[in-house]
Amino acid sequence: MKVGKNKVVGMIYILSKDDINGELVQEVSKDKPFVVMFGVGALLPKFEENLEGLAVGDTFNFSLTSEEGYGEKTPEAIVDLDKKIFEVEGNIDEEFLKVGASIPMQNEQGHPLNGLVLEITDNTVKMDFNHPLAGQGLYFTGEVVEVREASAEELEHGHVHGDGGHQH
Repeated sequence: MKVGKNKVVGMIYILSKDDINGELVQEVSKDKPFVVMFGVGALLPKFEENLEGLAVGDTFNFSLTSEEGYGEKTPEAIVDLDKKIFEVEGNIDEEFLKVGASIPMQNEQGHPLNGLVLEITDNTVKMDFNHPLAGQGLYFTGEVVEVREASAEELEHGHVHGDGGHQH
């Protein structure tokens, strides 16, 4: 069976910046492979293009430009927020809110996103909401370890259930 739309695909991979010798970003190993429903928009389009048609045991290695990955960094994603929104019962947890911390938040539509704290002043917190890999070339090397038909329930929900997937 080959990787394609509505197939559940398990893979292991190493993600590096720019090329095979670049800084290690993420390693997904055989003991906990990345399992995803293919062709439903969960993966970067160019990532899917490079995996489509592969079978279990097939290996892959390819690079993505920043445009094919998470785009370029944009100045609009760097914002100053009122420091008061980080208060809990009138206090700010200095261990939680510190320069360099990645803080889970929500945008105006309620979608989750992480912000990197760049600077803290008396009244504001400057945060960068660019994806951590924006502006960065990506290099993937790995192997397909599973390909199966998605169940009717997985197709209906649009994601994988069970081992390696999302449980409901």
